[in-house]
Amino acid sequence: MIEPVILYSKECFIFKKNDKNNYSLFFDMENINIFLSKIIDFNLVKLIYDLNSDIYEKVNIQIINENEAIVNLLMKHLFQDLGLPQRFYYLHIKRCIKENTITFVSESIKSERPPDMPDNAELMDISNSLIKCNIITPHNINFECNILFDKSIIIPAVAEKLIGLILYKIFNRVKQFIENIRM
Repeated sequence: MIEPVILYSKECFIFKKNDKNNYSLFFDMENINIFLSKIIDFNLVKLIYDLNSDIYEKVNIQIINENEAIVNLLMKHLFQDLGLPQRFYYLHIKRCIKENTITFVSESIKSERPPDMPDNAELMDISNSLIKCNIITPHNINFECNILFDKSIIIPAVAEKLIGLILYKIFNRVKQFIENIRM
């Protein structure tokens, strides 16, 4: 076990490496004009991808029911210059609501490959991802995300900081979009 290392920190967004292939990120969201807990569902997941079309090439969200979805998405080939393959995610996501917490748990689907993924793209294998949305007030939510990639995934140290920057960009766009909603 290594000591957690902050890889990227900016404007109340923190991305940390906890151990090999184990990462966490933290940020808050606030908007006094809407009840944030009412929008924490799979439509928010879709919004994340829709606001970041420069990062994601393809997105498909199949909502099974209000607490379960299958998501497959293809990242743009961002690290081609580093010799890394293009990556895709194929995730089974479950949502659980308890008192003041909404949790999303996901893991990669390895039993099949989405039919619309390029042959040379590789699965970004997530053993477990846990996103806890802690409802501080109806208008303020604290997000804690923990991602554990499969041990077969090799993430070069040079890519870790870039991943932090990309995650900041993704979540900052969503945060700004939601925080600017006026009713």
